Amino acid sequence: MSTESTAPDAGKGGPANGIDQTVETAQRALKESLAAAERRLTEAAKTAERVIKDSIEAIKAQTQAYSGPASQTVDEAQRYVVERVKERPVTATLAGLGVGFLLGLLLSSRGR
Repeated sequence: MSTESTAPDAGKGGPANGIDQTVETAQRALKESLAAAERRLTEAAKTAERVIKDSIEAIKAQTQAYSGPASQTVDEAQRYVVERVKERPVTATLAGLGVGFLLGLLLSSRGR
C-alpha cells in the first residue's frame, strides 16, 4: 500500500491549503494586535507615571505652604518652653509633676 495521501486535493492547494492560509493570517493578525496592545499599554503606563509625578509635585507644593507656618509655630513654642524652664527650673519641674499627677488621676478614674 502507498504511503501517499489518497485525498483528491492533497498537494494541489485544496481545502487544507486554505485552512493553513487562514491560520497564518489569523496568527499574523493576532501578533499585530498584541504588538499594538503592548504599545498602547506602554503609552498608558508612561502617561499614568507622568500624571502621578505631577500630582505628587503639586501635593508637595501645597503641603510645604502649610508645613512652613506649622513648623515655625512649633519651633517658637519649643523655644518659649525651653526659655521658661531655664529661667525657673524648679517651677517648671513642679508644674510638670502637677500636670502628670492630674493626667494620672484622670486616666485612672476612666478605668473604674
